Amino acid sequence: MYRIGIDLGGTNIKAGIVGEGQNILREKFVPTLAHRPAEEVIIDMAKLVLSILEEESLGIRDVAGIGIGCPGMIDAKSGEVPYSNNLCWENVPLAPLLKKSLRAECPIKISNDANCAALGEAKAGAAKGVSNVVLFTLGTGVGGGVIVDGRIFEGAHAGGAELGHTTLIMGGEECTCGRKGCVEAYASATALIRDARRAAGKEPGSLMNALCGGDLDRMNGKIPFDAMEQGDKTAKALVERYFDYLAESVANFVNLFRPDVVLLSGGICNQGRNLTDPLNERLGRLCFGGKKAFVPEIRCATLGNLAGIIGAANLV
Repeated sequence: MYRIGIDLGGTNIKAGIVGEGQNILREKFVPTLAHRPAEEVIIDMAKLVLSILEEESLGIRDVAGIGIGCPGMIDAKSGEVPYSNNLCWENVPLAPLLKKSLRAECPIKISNDANCAALGEAKAGAAKGVSNVVLFTLGTGVGGGVIVDGRIFEGAHAGGAELGHTTLIMGGEECTCGRKGCVEAYASATALIRDARRAAGKEPGSLMNALCGGDLDRMNGKIPFDAMEQGDKTAKALVERYFDYLAESVANFVNLFRPDVVLLSGGICNQGRNLTDPLNERLGRLCFGGKKAFVPEIRCATLGNLAGIIGAANLV
């Protein structure tokens, strides 16, 4: 029997057939077109599932279960999405509607997309064989997934393990959630770009200005690292401060969960050890007990976009 993993995003719906060895037999995606009613998005999700099954000469009866990773606040017990700002959804019974659309008898389970990414990495990626993992997704925002004893930590109610929406600096930068000072407002790629624009604007001689063609609207998360490598002092100070924010954030959750490993995902991870080495050095100083206690290694995730599909399939 096979499992289906679905990674539902604001831009695309990705689905894959996952075999017993965590290998993806076939995957496809279609645009989400999230402005539409939820029911239409879910019908497209069902069509995508049936399409990949047909291409493998399989049917819905060959499927042992379906898992869905969805952005936003997720009620894993009921299969509902109380709120997802990425999809503009409120109180959508995602799993029941998909089950009805597919006329499926197999179980359908859902979880937050970052949770699924963490589970995927624990099953087949950078944390394969590891029982306790904390993953941070560093992108437009900061998502988080926590694996405890090999299982996703959901919390007792919807909205648990939102690592990006814990406070790093009380009364600090405004966050997209409406609060101020959240981890997301300092450790996301969006925050790094915001701070790079500010720094470059104050220092016209910074190489960051030249690398974005003098147009600060073209700033991205790679430019500060490139400028730093070329000796730009403004960029170095900016990146070092970003490392400080991120390391403090990671240390908070190490002190809370004390995982075996911490994973980072997102485009910033293209920096590889230029990112993880400074963070690991800081983490040894910031964790409670310092190096007298166990300090987990910070690694970059390795599965990329496949993590969500594999993790979702492992919900069932």
